[in-house]
Amino acid sequence: MALTNAKHIIAEIEGVRCSVAETGATLERAAFLRDLLELNKYDVKELQEPAATEGAEPKYTIGVTDLIFNPVFAVYECLLKTKEGGYVTPGYWRQECVTCDKRYWMRRKPGKKAPHEANEILQ
Repeated sequence: MALTNAKHIIAEIEGVRCSVAETGATLERAAFLRDLLELNKYDVKELQEPAATEGAEPKYTIGVTDLIFNPVFAVYECLLKTKEGGYVTPGYWRQECVTCDKRYWMRRKPGKKAPHEANEILQ
């Protein structure tokens, strides 16, 4: 589940109703999320999704048994902590950076200029 979708999804994983944290995760991503959520005292459940094609890398659905859990709210309300004791930022959740700026709204994509910089180029 991406941080851009705040829809709350409930699914049954291993016979337990869970709040889904992410679907379609790779094995490495599933391990990262499992470690992060267990560090924050959540009971994590994993479900291996059936492969779309034979020989394809398996995908996983990650869920927590806390039915109120929503990853969007957990990240943006600073409810999750990292191993270092800092808050989980959107960039950290997406595994884009290890030490991310807490001011996620200030972050720009590479090559994208601020509006005032674009006006200077035109003049």
